[in-house]
Amino acid sequence: MRVAAIDCGTNSIRLLIADVLPMDDGGARLSDVHRLMRVVRLGEGVDVTGVLGEAALERTFTALDEYAELIRSSGVDRVRFVATSATRDARNRDVFVAGVEARLGISPEVVSGNEEAALSFAGAASVLPPAQDRNVLVVDLGGGSTEFVLGGASGVTAALSTDMGCVRFTERYLQSDPPTNEQVVAAEEAIGAKLDEVMAVVPLGEVDGIVGVAGTITTITAHALGLASYQSEVIHAAVVPLEDIDAAATSLLHMTRAERSELGFMHPGRVDVIGAGALIWRTVLRRLASLTGGRLESATTSEHDILDGIALGAARG
Repeated sequence: MRVAAIDCGTNSIRLLIADVLPMDDGGARLSDVHRLMRVVRLGEGVDVTGVLGEAALERTFTALDEYAELIRSSGVDRVRFVATSATRDARNRDVFVAGVEARLGISPEVVSGNEEAALSFAGAASVLPPAQDRNVLVVDLGGGSTEFVLGGASGVTAALSTDMGCVRFTERYLQSDPPTNEQVVAAEEAIGAKLDEVMAVVPLGEVDGIVGVAGTITTITAHALGLASYQSEVIHAAVVPLEDIDAAATSLLHMTRAERSELGFMHPGRVDVIGAGALIWRTVLRRLASLTGGRLESATTSEHDILDGIALGAARG
């Protein structure tokens, strides 16, 4: 079976076309045919206006036209489209839904934060299965939201989606280039408050291992590894010491946008928002290190995330 999965978030829209292959244990794995990403910034301004802007919708539909043509020419059996944070928050999401239906012939699923969290865990666990005796925390740091999902061999045990992401927090707090110390402090306080909310639901002190997914975290990992260009085969499954991630995140936070744009691994669509993403990831890891008494010494990065979870769900029908 060949499936197509589309993940439409606040910052980017991504497509995975994959063949679904059976495994000996009765499960399934994905073999990539096409994996694409376009930065369309669908959620631009949603945090302030509450609606999806015309220019943002146009950018998104242009990318979707490209994806629809590739899906038609690739012999896909099933298509699943999932929309997340920006669309959940928009009053005019019916315009977005109609545009998707016109191009793909299917309705997008506007999933809840908890559904998004479960899909993220399924995607990460599909290639990085946690050991049976470990509590693994998957953190999916997006443009408008960040999901925290704790689970193990038996699946998800606790999860929470927060309205904290690199686009949202850039617009709210880090408007200067580079951000001022006052802006950074205000953002850190807001991140800390969000983590307090997470701790009320997800027992972060019980975490034995952490997996970070999505473009913000993979970009920070590329910087921590000293890569001259974006190399997904090196980034995927990389285990990086927390102090190296902290240093890389701090570096990206305090760079000017012009300096970030010169980095060979930096996607142009992340230049202006990676600082907020770096601050969120740094703050999350510092909190986890403190809560676990130094038991956590590293974090794993996965290129496989909610998109893979969507594809696996499409295969199950």
